[in-house]
Amino acid sequence: MTVLQMEKLSNFINGEWVDVPRSTAVINPATGEELLQVPLSSAEDVDKAVEAAKKAQKEWALVPAPQRAEVLYRIGNLLKEHKERLARLLTMENGKVLEEARGEVQEGIDMAFYMAGEGRRLFGQTTPAELKDKFAMSQRAPVGVVGIITPWNFPIAIATWKSFPAIVAGNAVVWKPATETPIMAYELAKICEEAGLPKGVLNVVFGTGSEVGNRMVEHEDIRVISFTGSNEVGRNVAAACGRQLKKVSLEMGGKNAVIVMDDADLDLAVEGIIWSAFGTSGQRCTACSRVIVHEAVKEKLQEKLLTAMEQLTIGNGLDESNRVGPIINKAGLEKIKKYIEIGKEEGAKLLAGGYELTEGELKNGFYFAPTLFTDVTPDMRIAQEEIFGPVISLISVKSFEEAIEVNNSVSYGLSSSIFTRDVNRVFKAQRDLDTGIVYVNAGTTGAEIHLPFGGTKGTGNGHRDSGVQALDVFTEWKAVYVDFSGKLQRAQIDVE
Repeated sequence: MTVLQMEKLSNFINGEWVDVPRSTAVINPATGEELLQVPLSSAEDVDKAVEAAKKAQKEWALVPAPQRAEVLYRIGNLLKEHKERLARLLTMENGKVLEEARGEVQEGIDMAFYMAGEGRRLFGQTTPAELKDKFAMSQRAPVGVVGIITPWNFPIAIATWKSFPAIVAGNAVVWKPATETPIMAYELAKICEEAGLPKGVLNVVFGTGSEVGNRMVEHEDIRVISFTGSNEVGRNVAAACGRQLKKVSLEMGGKNAVIVMDDADLDLAVEGIIWSAFGTSGQRCTACSRVIVHEAVKEKLQEKLLTAMEQLTIGNGLDESNRVGPIINKAGLEKIKKYIEIGKEEGAKLLAGGYELTEGELKNGFYFAPTLFTDVTPDMRIAQEEIFGPVISLISVKSFEEAIEVNNSVSYGLSSSIFTRDVNRVFKAQRDLDTGIVYVNAGTTGAEIHLPFGGTKGTGNGHRDSGVQALDVFTEWKAVYVDFSGKLQRAQIDVE
């Protein structure tokens, strides 16, 4: 039975599929059709998953890391084998166009192979001891049970960024996926099961943040929470974890800008802006929502953007002729519409878009026209707050220095981009842009899994998903001293 032939998904706890009485519908945002039902689990379901994870983790931590890595290699190969099927399912539950869905599944494949490699590179350090006949070293140790809470916009990629480093490091995972996009969680759990991941090492509990998420955050046996989502919820998660002295990794919003200087290749800049702003219908934390452009090329860039926007095809992502898919749901549409009105009231000039699309084949889905505001000032709400939709604010500046200042004037610090041919500006920009990710002559999206992903200020709390740095979230450092002198030696104590 394929997943879409099922009436309802089940939780995955201790290697078993466990039914839950309550459920809610999963809607295809492109068509408005119900795909299946997703469980609405309780706090008790979380407790069962944590109990299973706690028991499994003790055994899993004793498996040599290279052997743990072998399971990830098998997972990666299975993801690769099922890539096209997974991409189509992802498009159906999430809405993103098929080429983007394939790219997201590829991220999961890449992450599996990359973190499998870390199974032989969970390096510590050896260092000279300050006393004779004494050896000193550090090593990574697993934290224990890890809780991961993932969003709907990248339902498989972000889950792999978090779960694979946790697993290779010897932890067990309890995962709450978004209720809007649970099919990828089901499919990934099935693949982990087929790859031979021991029972209880990965557990999936479907449900709401208020019930399942809160219980995970409060559970004393979950020692790490890795969360991707809104700034508001992230702050609450951080506060709750802080009270428990629990490790927490937060990846939250962005208000990302593309800077276009007067010497830029404008055609290349337009291509980068269009992809960054309207890919995933602007529903990426790295999406470009501001274009900071030098006044000397503002009108020309604006013209080229309008021309490129007219050529965008919008519709069901399963149709490969479409470049832009739907918004995730009605609530997402309403939020975007609210910001369109805010922009108008603030005095920004609406050049294109700004309305919901309801004609023809689009009438049953959740579609919004790609939108361009101009004459936006840096202090406007549409230039400061995350909209999470296909909306660009065009901001004019007089100099490179002003462009950097405007870029850094928001409360977020995830991704930034600059288009210029001046190598001096390039090096100054990568130094001075206050974001965790900087692109040169490319848009604000396109992070690669072997580098750390995350940002500064309101985007996060200093930890990173992806890259070897992700291991820091899911491990503790242990210092080990071996004294082979045969006598008690006391470090830092003067001996006459």
